[in-house]
Amino acid sequence: MKKGTTSAGVQRQYSGTAGRTENCQIGVFAAYATARGRALVDRELYIPKSWAEDRERCRAAKVPDDREFATKGELARRMVLRALGSPLPITWVTADSAYGQESRFRRLLEQSGVGYVLAVPKSQFTVGCPRIEGLFAQAPDEAWEKTSCGNGAKGPRVYHWAAVRLPAVAEFDYQGEVPHRMRWAPARRSIRKPDEIAYYLAYAPLETTAQELVRIAGTRWAIEECFQAAKNECGLDQYEVRRYPGWYRHITLAMLAHAFLAATVHQAREKGGRTGEAAGTIELTVAEVRRLLAACRPRPPHLHGRRGRHHAVSWSNWRRRHQAVARRCHYLRRCRTIEGRPP
Repeated sequence: MKKGTTSAGVQRQYSGTAGRTENCQIGVFAAYATARGRALVDRELYIPKSWAEDRERCRAAKVPDDREFATKGELARRMVLRALGSPLPITWVTADSAYGQESRFRRLLEQSGVGYVLAVPKSQFTVGCPRIEGLFAQAPDEAWEKTSCGNGAKGPRVYHWAAVRLPAVAEFDYQGEVPHRMRWAPARRSIRKPDEIAYYLAYAPLETTAQELVRIAGTRWAIEECFQAAKNECGLDQYEVRRYPGWYRHITLAMLAHAFLAATVHQAREKGGRTGEAAGTIELTVAEVRRLLAACRPRPPHLHGRRGRHHAVSWSNWRRRHQAVARRCHYLRRCRTIEGRPP
């Protein structure tokens, strides 16, 4: 796979009495995304401090004795270190504000020489301004540019974007006396609701453009898409385990199944020789591949005469052709709405 982007996220699964925080199983996940596909690649179970300090309770849940309390940020740093030590070619890291606001997480990436675009809260401190929102408070209208950060389920995700160049830090941004990295503070503003602004901190090579930072910021949605696909197709959240080993076994198997489906999608696209758009259909998805694989499994003797794999393939082609037409119409309407024209 080409050099990609890792993104971190949190997934919650409630088990037991509703409303009790201690019964909420929280997992910290990392996803790997490229132009060819995306999949979950790592996971850690977050153990609350109240659990970590109660060793008898931890032993009853089969939590290892050497497992101590760690914040979600610390778990994310561990996964990033494992990812950087793996064969995966990683160029960028992106994450939400829960991780972006942690200076130790950002310093780890800077020391590793990896670029990042991390969401931060509006109260985030930056060099030259006590709050990052102050950098954009007096920004003129021409500083905001309408740009898409990638296509979503409803068409291009278009927002107003602005970016401010931040002062360099000699310890991380220079090689000798020659600068080799730069710092940015991008901001994303909703077109329909200008008061809704999201802020980011970025660390990038000198040749990186603002458009590239926007693209990387939009890549963070890869982990949300992975969550949705893994839950719908692989049962990521369909468990009722109450012990530490059971959680890791189920989550790991679900992630493996999702990665297998994602790799199968990539192989099918490569062997197809042409994209789904050129063929008049949408490209294969994880959900579609799972349905096709289910249709190819061995069938009982009394069902041999029923609809089988050939019907499943024909139905898949028909459905994807109609989905391609629906998507084109939806994208056109979305673009007209963004441009202010009547749909």
